[in-house]
Amino acid sequence: MPRIKCHYLDCAYLDEGICTAAMVELDPDTGCKTYTANAEALGTDDWDADEEESEEWEDMEEEGEEDWDELDFDEEN
Repeated sequence: MPRIKCHYLDCAYLDEGICTAAMVELDPDTGCKTYTANAEALGTDDWDADEEESEEWEDMEEEGEEDWDELDFDEEN
């Protein structure tokens, strides 16, 4: 049986860089038609967490800007 080296990183048939699908269909224009995204790659939980984290950073930046405005800097050294 031939071994097919796959360049998709999130394919469900991928095992250590080698395709494990019983049958592979390739299209010269679009690539592998057998490709199926891994269930772990389809999760949206990571996107939600990233969005919440970026909102927290934005809030912290806004608070930080107010603190800098209140500080008095003496030019004496």
